[in-house]
Amino acid sequence: MDEFGLIAKYFAPLAGEGAFGLTDDVALLPRQTGDDLLVTTDTITEGVDFFGFDPSSTIARKALRVSLSDLAAKGAVPAHYLLGLSLPHTVTPDWLAGFAEGLAADQKQYGVSLLGGDTGVTDGPLCIAVTAFGFLPHGKMIRRCGACVGDHVYVTGSIGESGGGLAIFRREIHSLPEADRVSLIARYRVPEPPVRFASALRDIAHASVDVSDGLIADLGHVAVASGVRIIVEGERVPLSAPLRALWGENTLLRAVTAGDDYQIAFTGPPGLDGPFTGIGKVEAGLGVSLTLHGKEIAVPKLGYRHF
Repeated sequence: MDEFGLIAKYFAPLAGEGAFGLTDDVALLPRQTGDDLLVTTDTITEGVDFFGFDPSSTIARKALRVSLSDLAAKGAVPAHYLLGLSLPHTVTPDWLAGFAEGLAADQKQYGVSLLGGDTGVTDGPLCIAVTAFGFLPHGKMIRRCGACVGDHVYVTGSIGESGGGLAIFRREIHSLPEADRVSLIARYRVPEPPVRFASALRDIAHASVDVSDGLIADLGHVAVASGVRIIVEGERVPLSAPLRALWGENTLLRAVTAGDDYQIAFTGPPGLDGPFTGIGKVEAGLGVSLTLHGKEIAVPKLGYRHF
């Protein structure tokens, strides 16, 4: 099958308004009056962000969700995406069908549609790039630079489970029950970004970031951009029972630096209540620190480094 046949069979059925059935060179991005348009792009690569033996449907969903996470952390509602595929010669029709099924499931779940993209072949590993578009009311985007002295720090979901799933794939010794093992692997393969929380987030957050490189590393970006010091109180960081069973006394330090969580960390007024956990505070100074019951903990590696 050539490029155009591949697009027509697997991806044209995913095309949304303005995509012209993926039969033209460009797409027409539908406008939403009174809203700002946000755009973000992420690339995931075999052997770095997923394994070649992962089901193609979960690879597709991870590729899309890591970009939706960025939009959610800014308070935007996702709408459309572009897809770039560099496919190895070994990719089969069954693999492509599963990949398209994964995208179709997430399009339905998150209310997004495919506008276009590009496909090609490579002698290297499978590489997937997603560029996502979202909308939010004019002037309401939440940046990294808004954290204020006196703010509290919050995070959605739980932290470190994706790192636990990766550790299992890397054959780290454990004695987890099958259900716990499966749940951690699922979090690695298919993240659960809090996309529907975005509209509520923009009404309460002063600064926010999606947790992709690790909780400490990403809050460090907020601290630098805002010119403040962020204290993460380790005893308050949400850690799941399966992860604690896997990593024991090392759970906290490994979880806050593992990355690949795709949750939202944000700062806002004290006393907020919602689908998130208070984990710290913002002080005068610069940087980020991890404490446990008031005592600072050394963090040799803040998070995942791309280079």
